[in-house]
This record gives sequence, structure tokens and C-alpha cells, in this order.
Amino acid sequence: MKPSPQRTYTCSDYRQEMRLLGLKRRLEDPALTDDERRRLEAEIQALEREMGMD
Repeated sequence: MKPSPQRTYTCSDYRQEMRLLGLKRRLEDPALTDDERRRLEAEIQALEREMGMD
């Protein structure tokens, strides 16, 4: 069985990871309103899906 080829890690991958990290850190803010929290959670889910993390 052949090993699967590794995907090249690109600047875009890094950028997406840093964006995801930033969104998750913002989600920890206790001063967020419910609407802001829902928007951030939806954005995180969409980004994770785009990155194949779902």
C-alpha cells in the first residue's frame, strides 16, 4: 500500500490557522453579547469546515 502524498503547507494554511485562533480567543471574552458570540461561533464553524476540521 502506497502512503498518501503529503499536502504542502502554505501561507494560506497558516493564515487560516491564525484567523481561527484569533476567533477562538475572541470567543473567550466575557463581555461578548449573545449575537456576537453566535456570529463568532458560526464563523469558526465555517472556517473549520473550510479547513477540513469538521
